[in-house]
Amino acid sequence: MHAVARRYDCADADKRAEGLTDAASAVRRGELVVLPTDTVYGIGADAFTPSAVTALLEAKGRGRQMPPPVLVGTVRAGNALVEDLGPYGQDLIDAFWPGPLTIVCKANRALSWDLGDAKGTVALRMPLDPVALDLLKETGPMAVSSANRSGAPAATTALDAEEQLGDSVAVYLDGGPTKSDTPSTILDLTTAVPRLLRAGAIPVEKLRGIVGYVATEA
Repeated sequence: MHAVARRYDCADADKRAEGLTDAASAVRRGELVVLPTDTVYGIGADAFTPSAVTALLEAKGRGRQMPPPVLVGTVRAGNALVEDLGPYGQDLIDAFWPGPLTIVCKANRALSWDLGDAKGTVALRMPLDPVALDLLKETGPMAVSSANRSGAPAATTALDAEEQLGDSVAVYLDGGPTKSDTPSTILDLTTAVPRLLRAGAIPVEKLRGIVGYVATEA
């Protein structure tokens, strides 16, 4: 818990630089930060610090049964986290990263991390947001979930996030209002046929244009 959360207006170049430095340091210390993405605001922690991931889940009011996705700043960083992209993963990355597509893959078994009850998988995304990408390139992979209390509306401004998460977060990076409140599309690549886990910003038809068949609940 932090006495006072620090907030930075990333529309101001100097404050943006100062905020990114402070946020990266906070992540390295195992603290939580809020960052803009190309979908909704996210609450993030170092993916390789289990206590930080636990703090993230607690801040959201969420249990280990819902492990957070991992955001990366480069395709190379994403590739290092997975055992296997399967037959479609690289084509999907080429088509939609950076952007609002989260892919679920088998995690690299050599990694020592604890994201929760992930059952050997990891949900990966590279966001199309300059502030997020700059932070991720500095910190490395981050566990990032939507910046809201579990069950509450997703935050589309830094203020929305702060009203819900308060001083459980050390640094708020304010990138202005998000363009949409639509979350990323989540596609499971761990099965023989790609399976839609969550409809989102990328329509299923576009995914089918890359992989052919996509299994959906409907």
